Amino acid sequence: MTEMKPKLLIVEDDAGLQRQLRWAYDGYEIVSAANREEAIAAVRAEEPAVVTLDLGLPPDPDGTSEGFATLETILQLRPDTKVIVASGHGARESMLRAISLGAWDFYQKPIDIDTLGLIVARAFHVHALEAENRRLAERAEAGAVLGGMITGAPEMLKVTRTIERVAGADVSVMLLGASGTGKELLARGLHEASPRRKGGFVAINCAAIPETLLESELFGHEKGAFTGAVKTTEGKIELAHGGTLFLDEVGDIPLPLQVKLLRFLQERVIERIGSRKPISVDTRVVCATHQDLDAMVADGRFREDLYYRLAEIVVRIPSLAERPGDAGLLARHFLKKYAAAMNPAVRGFAPDALAAIDAWGWAGNVRELENRVKRAVIMADGKSVTAADLDLDTAADVEPINLKAIREMADRKAIRHALARAEGNISGTARLLGISRPTLYDLMKAYDLQP
Repeated sequence: MTEMKPKLLIVEDDAGLQRQLRWAYDGYEIVSAANREEAIAAVRAEEPAVVTLDLGLPPDPDGTSEGFATLETILQLRPDTKVIVASGHGARESMLRAISLGAWDFYQKPIDIDTLGLIVARAFHVHALEAENRRLAERAEAGAVLGGMITGAPEMLKVTRTIERVAGADVSVMLLGASGTGKELLARGLHEASPRRKGGFVAINCAAIPETLLESELFGHEKGAFTGAVKTTEGKIELAHGGTLFLDEVGDIPLPLQVKLLRFLQERVIERIGSRKPISVDTRVVCATHQDLDAMVADGRFREDLYYRLAEIVVRIPSLAERPGDAGLLARHFLKKYAAAMNPAVRGFAPDALAAIDAWGWAGNVRELENRVKRAVIMADGKSVTAADLDLDTAADVEPINLKAIREMADRKAIRHALARAEGNISGTARLLGISRPTLYDLMKAYDLQP
């Protein structure tokens, strides 16, 4: 199989020079154009990684207006293209203007083939590195972590590894964590990682449904079982046959219904309301709550036998404040998501916004963060979201008294915040922290931190 050569577009109206460049670059697939229209058509059709562009194009070969217009259009069509411009007219002014418009590099005529060859080779190398970085970033966002969970915090990675280990075992799993920490996302990830992934994932929020309707929602009903029951309806448990049932806010299930749920978990059969016919159901149950079920069991508000049936495996999910660095990662993800749909002019966060995101306590966890970023994207006037757009005021953290613990905690938090802000780049992280790369490597090794 023949290896595909990288594509180089040569935009040059001098036919002799065009032939010379074609001969010099036999290591690339050469596409050529003699004017603006041909150049734009070639960019659309061939999508070259690198373009060499003569600014003096017809109909004004003695000027540069046509060349600059071509440069702007190429970068509008494909911003990642490396455009190397050439001109013999007002070299310094042309260079400054071309670079300000987004050109990657510049060379003066008359052309030195060897020098230009080095510039072109370097451009292809940088383009390939940037493309690989984008692929890695997209792969990470697309779900390198369980269920598409975006995290770099060891605390959360430990949770995802635990869920991955228990996904293959047919046991009930209870997810405990504050509201907005991503319990349903993790439940979906567990389902997708399990042998039941070909079956359905059925979710029900037990706190959102009135007590009088919850039994019908879970177990279904027969036609005529009660006023308004105009047809036989399957319940959520039955609909999840062969798959996973996610009971969110399970602590809100009333005591009488807890008895019926316990019978299903023990015998794996249900009876619809209005029917005495048992129906066998093969459904895995994953549940979640932000309440203290141990205290509810002690108070008699939750059945102890049901608790132990549901909590065969218990996974505790840390809050966003307990996951240093994750707030910045998630904020960037939400900004990219909502800016594309609501305000494309927004490109990123201002430094004060990143600092405020790191310092905020996030009582509402990921849900609060997402809502704030969404609102800020809508309200932002410029290209960068500020702390004022997020409506955040920084608050002092409560630190322990022990000096050694304070230093270690401060080091860990600072390194993880800096890693998140520098998007994992070690050199950038070291610059933010004001230390050398070897010192940073030593600290990361000591604290078992990964970029």
